[in-house]
Amino acid sequence: MKKIIQVRIFKGEKQYVAECLDLPVVTQGKTLDELTENVREAISLHLKGEDLAALDLAEEPLVLVSFELEPLVHAEA
Repeated sequence: MKKIIQVRIFKGEKQYVAECLDLPVVTQGKTLDELTENVREAISLHLKGEDLAALDLAEEPLVLVSFELEPLVHAEA
């Protein structure tokens, strides 16, 4: 069973976007703090009433977030 739910965060056109890699959950927020709250709420609502074992999840899974940054731009010398 998975003990971790993986989430990828990236900057959209106007807001930050969080996309779960293990669940069909996507949410967004204007700030990273708002996005964090929205991710917790969205995952919680998605899992409410679900049999976590049937989803191959541990009873109290952790959430691991990866943040995608813009590509590095090298300054010319």
